Amino acid sequence: MVEDEPGIAKVCARTLSAEGLEVDIAVNGKVALDMWREKSYDLCLTDIRTPEMNGIELYQHLESEFPEAVNKVTFTTGDVRNSNIKEFLERTNRPYLSKPFTPDEIRAIVKTVMGANQMSRAG
Repeated sequence: MVEDEPGIAKVCARTLSAEGLEVDIAVNGKVALDMWREKSYDLCLTDIRTPEMNGIELYQHLESEFPEAVNKVTFTTGDVRNSNIKEFLERTNRPYLSKPFTPDEIRAIVKTVMGANQMSRAG
């Protein structure tokens, strides 16, 4: 999970851990990319707006270094009305959650994305 707001990161980590998932937290895309280089992940839930390296830049780095990872990316954003962000989300066709979101919404999108990834590996 890439989230620079500690409260949001804590709630999401607690919610997903309760579902039996192991959750690592990065405060920005730069930290997340370094973590990805060390460990393979089943999902990358990233805020679009983080300091140093944002979610869009992280996605672009993953796309070039770990092309298989782009299908594992899900975004969160409080700024879906921003035309650049909206255009990016439409172009990548990746799932996203608008902030604020509920624990039920985070559980649902993670199950959907991870289920789709499991099916693509099986097929």
